[in-house]
Amino acid sequence: MKKLALLSVLLLSAGYASAQKYSSKTGKVTFEASVPLFDDIFAQDDNNVVILNADNGEMASVSTVKNFHFKTKLMEEHFNESYAESAKYPKTTFKGKIVNFDKTKLTASPQKYTVQGTLNFHGVDKAVASSATLYAKDGKIYMQGGFMAKPADYKVTIPKMVTKKVAENVNIEYNYVMVKQ
Repeated sequence: MKKLALLSVLLLSAGYASAQKYSSKTGKVTFEASVPLFDDIFAQDDNNVVILNADNGEMASVSTVKNFHFKTKLMEEHFNESYAESAKYPKTTFKGKIVNFDKTKLTASPQKYTVQGTLNFHGVDKAVASSATLYAKDGKIYMQGGFMAKPADYKVTIPKMVTKKVAENVNIEYNYVMVKQ
């Protein structure tokens, strides 16, 4: 699976050959779909691969769906088999751009940006916009942000017996420390 993720990023980044690139293979992506009074539904992937073209702000990322880990193995099993169908849809990708990105204006002070692009999950492409904070320090670019997504928008079916236990809006957050390639 790691080979699949790396191959995907290489294909996504083919157009970045002469650009100034920053990347990470250890980006953190989390999602939470918890509802008060029920079990926390929280998962984290610590191996999200991201690449940023620092010349124009274009970026791409890929996660292997099975890399999302939950607090219980049973929850993880249900997620992979019933909701994400990770055998059929093994990865989730994002391709987009940081709006008005200018690397020369990055400093050690965090600055707010908007990230726009297409998220592919469960075989469905959907336009998303995200608020992100970026800063540069010690030759690295730090980026963190988040957005909301609806499982229904990605054709994820929640069984009726658990609909009250899963939030309609899933909070997705990402955190990257990217180094120059």
